[in-house]
Amino acid sequence: MKIIVLSDSHGDTATVQQIAALPADAIFHCGDSELSADHPLLEDLHIVRGNCDLDARLPAFVVQKVGNDTVLVVHGHEHDVKRSLLTLSYAAAEQQATIALFGHSHLYGAEMIEGVLFVNPGSTTQPRGGKSASYAVIETGETVEVSFYNMHHEQIEKVILNK
Repeated sequence: MKIIVLSDSHGDTATVQQIAALPADAIFHCGDSELSADHPLLEDLHIVRGNCDLDARLPAFVVQKVGNDTVLVVHGHEHDVKRSLLTLSYAAAEQQATIALFGHSHLYGAEMIEGVLFVNPGSTTQPRGGKSASYAVIETGETVEVSFYNMHHEQIEKVILNK
């Protein structure tokens, strides 16, 4: 299974268009797209509302089944992800999620906590912490591989985790 995750594109439609065109079983946007819910670029994406999104029609969270996984998507500002993943881990448990996707901090990373994969794809336009603008690709099999790519689609980091 292949999942593509992006976040914090902040109005950059060209980047969203490029990433949305990549082949995947599902594509998720973790918010702060700053696009309207009916924008054509979002048609095939599972997207949530971030703190910079003005369109109240965007949902605060999404739960989506992809293959054998249940994916919870949030922006992260309502789960205090800049401090800890504890609140988000409670939300993931409540939704029986096996994957929790979030943005907000503009810092990419992935970790497995008590059998749940947590992934922040970073920001496609405004990276922080000296990191590159990025998006994530999750591939599951016997292990879970999370690869982070820059906007030239070059891999910048790969994390391999046991299920």
